[in-house]
Amino acid sequence: MEALMVRLFDTIDVTNMAWILAADHALRDAFGETLVDLLPSYTTLLLHYDCRQLSHAEALARARDALADLSPADTRQGQRHEIPVWYDESVGPDLARVAKRAGMSIAELIDQHCQDEYCVFALGFAPGYGFMGLVDDAIATPRLTTPRRHVAAGSVGIADRQTAIYPLPSPGGWNLLGRTAVPLFEHAKRGEPLLRPGDSVRFRSISRAEFEDQGGDTTPMEERP
Repeated sequence: MEALMVRLFDTIDVTNMAWILAADHALRDAFGETLVDLLPSYTTLLLHYDCRQLSHAEALARARDALADLSPADTRQGQRHEIPVWYDESVGPDLARVAKRAGMSIAELIDQHCQDEYCVFALGFAPGYGFMGLVDDAIATPRLTTPRRHVAAGSVGIADRQTAIYPLPSPGGWNLLGRTAVPLFEHAKRGEPLLRPGDSVRFRSISRAEFEDQGGDTTPMEERP
């Protein structure tokens, strides 16, 4: 197996996604059965191909031909998801700190996080983990200097201008604001990830009672930054 890195842009922007998706479709069609895997991201696509069927030169030529007359895809084809989140300091231990940094109350921070519709740029880190953005500059917050050793599944966080949901318990350095009961890993385990590049996500604030009714785990996060 060999790989090509296809770079379309140098900076992250929501408008990139229409071109990234178009390139994804064009490359899949062009490589057909020789394609092993294709991973779209913010500005690039990583293409793995079967080197037993294609030489490096042939793969390059095929990629160039596929991208020669590229037109942006219709991003309205992506699915729209509403993700219910229980925003609370017991499960979102960085909530107060991020709000203070932004010069907001916790309620204002939650409203801001729920206000925007986020584009799913890429999947990675863990099965079902979608990197989303762009978070409003007002609440953008750098990653933790020292990552936590344990972040609970369903934790919702932000890092710089990105936001994401942890599908599984894992280490992590994002600023945690709350938790959702949506089972992202279960979808990924079936080979049907809930979130895909080009989809959009809007978060909705819910009460603890609603979270519990949805099967959410209310165990507090003990590890603080």
